[in-house]
Amino acid sequence: MIVAAVLLLAAIAIAVAVASATGGGSGSPAPRAQAQSAAGTTTTAPPVPPPAPVRPAKFGVGLRIVRMVDTGRTASYRDGESGPRRIIVEIRYPTLAPGVDVVGAPPARIFGPYPLLIFGHGYAVTPAIYTRLQQSWAQAGFVVAAPVFPLENADAPGGPNEADLVNQPGDMSFVISRMLAATASPSSMFSGLIAPTQIAVSGQSDGGDTALAVAYNPTYRDPRVKAAVILSGEEIPGVAGFTFPAGSPPLLAMQGTADNINLPARTEEYFAAAQSPKYLLRLLGAEHLPPYTYQEPQLSIVSRVSVAFLRGYLQEKAADIHRLPALGNVPGVSTLTSSP
Repeated sequence: MIVAAVLLLAAIAIAVAVASATGGGSGSPAPRAQAQSAAGTTTTAPPVPPPAPVRPAKFGVGLRIVRMVDTGRTASYRDGESGPRRIIVEIRYPTLAPGVDVVGAPPARIFGPYPLLIFGHGYAVTPAIYTRLQQSWAQAGFVVAAPVFPLENADAPGGPNEADLVNQPGDMSFVISRMLAATASPSSMFSGLIAPTQIAVSGQSDGGDTALAVAYNPTYRDPRVKAAVILSGEEIPGVAGFTFPAGSPPLLAMQGTADNINLPARTEEYFAAAQSPKYLLRLLGAEHLPPYTYQEPQLSIVSRVSVAFLRGYLQEKAADIHRLPALGNVPGVSTLTSSP
């Protein structure tokens, strides 16, 4: 009997020890997220942070149309009216809202700030005919501001007046200033949306002439401009001084080889004078306006090449610069001359 009692007590002791080691017994197990410190206090594991947002491959496009007035300069219209230069500006920007040209959509600030691209339209038209190209830039992550030039646009009072071309570089610089003021203003819908050191100019035909002057002519040169995309443009007639000094902004020129309005030789001339880095996209058999407005596959090539160029030189993305030859050399459609 004594031996049996001793064995029973030993078995009870072993069971208690096992229960203590495994958290069993009459006590409740400690929660996973908590642990007892040596001092007897309870610590809680930190919360798991939410996953970082993923930048979309293609943004939606917001649209806002604003009226800017340059009181420091005057416009004299063909109908006899004159006064401060009134500039309507179509502004497209990245948004997370689905669709394109969604009026007043909230900007996608979470992935900003974004480069700013000022785009100039050609003579006797408006920015509207270039809508698809502008949308592609905004979808790729650019803020695109397209001024309606006061006297050259199709709806100018008394009709368009090409003699005002020499005043358009000032319009582009004015729009740059107003857009930078907007991004610096806490009350603006564009607050914080634009990267002030990532500004480019572009334009087609007379708009290309305008952008070329803003980027390279000492009379009109705007030092805030860091790259230029010129679509079938040339040097402004009668305006000298396109010297392309060392340190000039990188240049991407595009030219249809069947263009009989802006002759290919004029683009070849200023391209030869420009400093590297520079690129010339020749659109084989293309005319003056179609490859920048509706003609495919030319329009898609123009979009892809310009986006890669701007990302490469405004945002210093070397991989995009390396992609340019593959994007621009499309058999039977386009060739790209590169001088990085």
